[in-house]
Amino acid sequence: MLPALIPRLRVLLVTFWVGSMWTVGYVVAPLLFATLADRSQAGTLAGLFFKAEAWISLICGALLLAIIWTEREHPTRILQIKLVICMLLCTVIGYFGLQPYMAELRAIAAQSDGIMDDAMRSRFGMLHGVASVIYLIQSVLAVGLVLKSK
Repeated sequence: MLPALIPRLRVLLVTFWVGSMWTVGYVVAPLLFATLADRSQAGTLAGLFFKAEAWISLICGALLLAIIWTEREHPTRILQIKLVICMLLCTVIGYFGLQPYMAELRAIAAQSDGIMDDAMRSRFGMLHGVASVIYLIQSVLAVGLVLKSK
């Protein structure tokens, strides 16, 4: 009975992980910036959602690796493992690598009534751009994971 549940659990985890990732990145964050007049507040709230998403990614990714590892007969097992590892790397680099630098720039700006000088704004924009590209790469990898998870 337990072996029959493993593929279903894998599909549920993939669905939850990818669905939450796409919802936060492509629905929630844009809506915050579109509806809130205070961009700083929108950024703070988006940051909280991305923080939750980063932890969801680590937990789902680790659980998926454990599950996929046990499914020795699955025809796309190795590809799924590679996709999950690459997605986890995107999370680690994007959120745990770049986000602290972005938070530091926001904290410095907050001390100056939320105003960044040109150099800070440029650096923040570059970091945000790199983080966005990494998130997009993770989203494309997620398409592959969804398609190979049946």
